[in-house]
Amino acid sequence: MISRRETILTLGTVFVFAPFMGIDFRIKQEFRIGACDWSIGKASDPDAFKLAKEIGLDGVQVSLGNVANDMHLRQKEMQQIYLKAAKEAKVKIAGLAIGELNRVPYKSAPETEVWVSDSIDVAKALGCKNVLLAFFSAGDLRNDPAGKAEVIRRLKKVAPKAEKANVVLGIESWLSAEEHLEILAAVGSTHVKVYYDLANATEMGYDIFKEIALLGTENICEIHFKENGQLLGQGKVDFEKVKVRLDKIGYKGWCIMEGAIPKGMEVLPAYRKNLNFVSQLMKS
Repeated sequence: MISRRETILTLGTVFVFAPFMGIDFRIKQEFRIGACDWSIGKASDPDAFKLAKEIGLDGVQVSLGNVANDMHLRQKEMQQIYLKAAKEAKVKIAGLAIGELNRVPYKSAPETEVWVSDSIDVAKALGCKNVLLAFFSAGDLRNDPAGKAEVIRRLKKVAPKAEKANVVLGIESWLSAEEHLEILAAVGSTHVKVYYDLANATEMGYDIFKEIALLGTENICEIHFKENGQLLGQGKVDFEKVKVRLDKIGYKGWCIMEGAIPKGMEVLPAYRKNLNFVSQLMKS
């Protein structure tokens, strides 16, 4: 019989010499990589899954729809079309987004309350967890206390439904991490979080590394790996440092690529390069 002390010494020896024996004891995190349907030129189009397969993506963040198609993913028939397309391409529905809120603001337009409420049902039907709520252009919340107050009121109203369905509503805006946290605290729901966009925060001059640490995995539902007019890794965002920070907070969610197409470059080669960059980054 081997004593406890002998066992510990033996295991210790194995760990010390493991690198020389070709043994790797590191726990590898599996990150899934997707892209926004609008970034690959397939907004509100189920053909996004065919292109995603050609690129090599794990998933697609799909748009709920637009005013012209009356937010078409709310229709059962359209949901089945998307589910079939995803299954045939063997590409997951990574998440849902309501980009139309940039033109028809959640802070003021009455119909958007219905859109957000319905998006919870759609997300559940499609088997995805997060719904991105966009707050840019007409929906911008900066220097708009009345707009923030109305958004908080609406989110508090819809949050119980999100909690029951286990669907997270993610706020993506120009606001700082501290301002986002103020909104989350006012709403008071575990199912209302921040959809963090690395390029947007960088453009605003925020310290994205401090912001990621401040928000943590308890407040970040998902992340956009984004650049404006550059391939990922060739622009302003220090993705290597981002990876270190994500490891520290234990982020294990989707890495959703957005933008990152240089002028004059086609979607397919651009996103294959972006995918290769993020794949190598997340394995490092």
